[in-house]
Amino acid sequence: MYTMAIIETTSRQFRERQKDFFELADKGEKVVIRRGRKQTYVLTPISDNDLYLSPEMIQRIKESQQEIKEGKSVSFNSVDEMDKYFQALTKEKRED
Repeated sequence: MYTMAIIETTSRQFRERQKDFFELADKGEKVVIRRGRKQTYVLTPISDNDLYLSPEMIQRIKESQQEIKEGKSVSFNSVDEMDKYFQALTKEKRED
C-alpha cells in the first residue's frame, strides 16, 4: 500500500531546490509551498491536454451548442427540480 506524502516547504526553500520539488511532484507527491503567512500553493504537473481542448472536445462542444439551439436540453429553476429530474431518470433505469 502506498501513502502519498505531503511535502511542505517555504518559497525560499522552493527557490533553492526547485528541481527536487518538481521531481517530487512528477512522482505524484503533493508539494505545498507557503509564501509568508498569507498564501499557499500546490505544485501540480499538468499535461498538454490540461491546457488545450482537443479537436474532439471542440467538436463535442459545438454539437452541444447546436443541441441547445434546437431545444434539445433540459433546464432547471432550482436544485430541487434538478434532483427530482435525476431521481426520475434513476428510477426509470432501475425499472428497465
